[in-house]
Amino acid sequence: MVAYPTALLAAVPDIESLPEMKTPLTVQRSHRAKKGAKDRVTLDRAFSKAGMFSRTEAIKKIHSGAVKVNGKVVRDPDHWVSVLHDSIQCNGRALREQRRICLMLYKPTGVVTSHGDPGQRKTVYDLLTGFDPWVFPVGRLDLDTSGLLIMTNDTTLGERMANPLAKVPKTYQLKVNFHPTPEQLSQLARGIELAPGETTLPAKVRVLRRNDKHSFLELVLVEGRNRQVRRMIEALGGRVMKLVRTRIGNLPLGELPIGHYRVLSRREVAELLKQPDAANADLYASAIPTEDR
Repeated sequence: MVAYPTALLAAVPDIESLPEMKTPLTVQRSHRAKKGAKDRVTLDRAFSKAGMFSRTEAIKKIHSGAVKVNGKVVRDPDHWVSVLHDSIQCNGRALREQRRICLMLYKPTGVVTSHGDPGQRKTVYDLLTGFDPWVFPVGRLDLDTSGLLIMTNDTTLGERMANPLAKVPKTYQLKVNFHPTPEQLSQLARGIELAPGETTLPAKVRVLRRNDKHSFLELVLVEGRNRQVRRMIEALGGRVMKLVRTRIGNLPLGELPIGHYRVLSRREVAELLKQPDAANADLYASAIPTEDR
């Protein structure tokens, strides 16, 4: 199911390195770094920031005694280390900064955005056929939502995209079971109350088309509340029938087949944090399958 040429597996640098590369090759830590030192992190986080594996996996390895700091076994995941002064080994191998990789996945409905599922449902990791590096999803799409999902081993990029203050725009196309009035569309655009004391930020909304029973809308949000799009429509007394995320920042889903993934180029990673290009707004208006239009 791999949807990219082998050549695209080149390293994607940490987002902070755009346009200048600043990340050191070797991850080194110190449990007694000076107070306030920028390189000071906990041992478990050192692994995830290096792009080696998740903090959960790091904690398991640390507890097992597989990790050494400056030649001594450390079993405490909260042990403070420094990127500049100490060395880390895991199973005798020096921990090195991994090449930054960022990929886009077209998540289908019925697939869980997690590493494992107690109910044995299919997860996004089951779709990464032939892809070995550890990556994590940036944000989530619920079980019944399909579309663009970013996965990366670059924790700095992930944190910047997930930070509410960054207000990274995310574009959705949705099919609803009613025809919103101009006032209802204005409510969505101004911000709508989801619950007492919980009102959404202003959003961009437009009607793509209508048929006898349904309307097809496009929403651009700069926040990511739980089930936000569905709750916004429910607050108007309607229901979402189909929901697809078509763009993050200025990076579109494009023609990537559903259930497939591909590695992003350096330029595409930069597009993730940009505002959508209004000139290309109509290029991806067919994300909802033809039979549902």
